[in-house]
Formats: sequence, C-alpha cells, structure tokens
Amino acid sequence: MERDKWSAIIHTLRAALRKKAIPSVSQVAYENPSPYRVLISTMLSLRTKDEVTLKASERLLQQAPTPEKLSRLTEEEIQKLIYPVGFYKNKARHLKQIAVILIEHYHSNIPNTPEALLAFPGVGRKTMNLVLNLGFNIPAICVDTHVHRVSNRTGWVTTKNPEQTEFALMEILPKKYWIEINELLVKFGQHICTPMSPWCSKCPLYEECERASVGRSR
Repeated sequence: MERDKWSAIIHTLRAALRKKAIPSVSQVAYENPSPYRVLISTMLSLRTKDEVTLKASERLLQQAPTPEKLSRLTEEEIQKLIYPVGFYKNKARHLKQIAVILIEHYHSNIPNTPEALLAFPGVGRKTMNLVLNLGFNIPAICVDTHVHRVSNRTGWVTTKNPEQTEFALMEILPKKYWIEINELLVKFGQHICTPMSPWCSKCPLYEECERASVGRSR
C-alpha cells in the first residue's frame, strides 16, 4: 500500500475515533508516564476488560508504585488487589517474580530491549511491544485481537495469528505510525469493527475494506 494511502487511513481513523475512550493501558500511561506502570497495566490487561484492568491497575499501583514495594507484597496480597482480572493468580505470581528480577538485575529499572522484556515471566510480544512504545516511545507494533482482526478484515494482511500480523504490518506500515496503530485499532475494534456483526454501515473505511470473513453486519 502506498504511504500516502496510509496517511489517509490514519487521518480517517483519528477523526472517527477522537471522542472514543482510549484503552485502559493508554490511560494509565498518559496519566503518569512510566515503563513500570505500563508493564504492570499491560500484564493485568491480558484476557481482561478495560474497565476491570483500569481499576485493578490503580489499586495495585497505589500500593506498589515501585518494584521494591511490589516485592514486599505477598502473592496473596497482590491477588486481592488485582482481582477479578483474568488469571489473577498466575499474574500475581509473575508480578512478584518480575519485581525481584528488576531489583536484582536491573537496579529496579525496566529494560528497553525486546530480549530482556520477553525473558520476564508472563511477558509476551503484546506486553513487550506496549512497554517499548508507551513506556519508552520506541516504535513497535503491538498486536492484540482487535489489531489482528481489523488488519485481516480490511485486507491489509492475510495472517493466521497476532505474531504473524505484527511482522506483516512492519513490512507495510510506515514506522511513524507503529506506536499509534494499536490504540487506533483497539478503539476501532471495540466500537465499529466488532468481533460479531461489525458496524459496516458506520465504518469510515468501508469503501477501502475487503470485509474478509464478514458474514452478518450492521
């Protein structure tokens, strides 16, 4: 796709979604920018609704604003603070482990390389990329279910999973949009290009969309 085409798409999405609520991790990041806060919130967001993620993030970060304070909490205390996020017991264990690793190996600072971030327990590519782009302003394409679905429906890519989508988008999307694309497509996927019965009648990209695998729409 031509670069000027991407410019038009991004501009259209910005205009159509400017009044929509931003994702929970973005809210946490913008309120008080910090790689640590982004890491915590992103880990809690996995398999969890935005409103639950935001409240759980606020509770945990209030009690544990630093890795040192997080390390002093027991797993049970962390569980109570983050409940009812999905897989809260596993996440509590991973967060406790990460706090210790940060203190012992990184002087309590979040590393800014993919290799180091992916070595943390419970951290996958989605979390890694969000920490890089929202925490460090390093261009990275974070692909969740919304980004994967929208990118395939529109025909921008033809991929089977989010990791393939990430690398496919890296080949065609100008780097200056890598950070922004996640937030835009998450909002787009939540409000217009929904998993079931997407709002094609409201879609600002309708004329450009291939509507791949779309059956019933509104």
